[in-house]
Amino acid sequence: MELTINHTTKTFDQLPENLEALMAMEIPERKKGIAVAVNNSIVPQPSWPDTLLKDKDSILIITATQGG
Repeated sequence: MELTINHTTKTFDQLPENLEALMAMEIPERKKGIAVAVNNSIVPQPSWPDTLLKDKDSILIITATQGG
């Protein structure tokens, strides 16, 4: 099964249960400053546990950075 994450295809034996599980795998140390879109639709963080993933979904993860 495949997901495209930030324009890179990743193969999984079994897809993560939901978006929250995927985020725990991809960015385990970050809880704030993250925006996520699934198939070009923004998913608010409170909805991550309810957002089920399907084979071939496209996920875009944007993290805020500090600097100046």
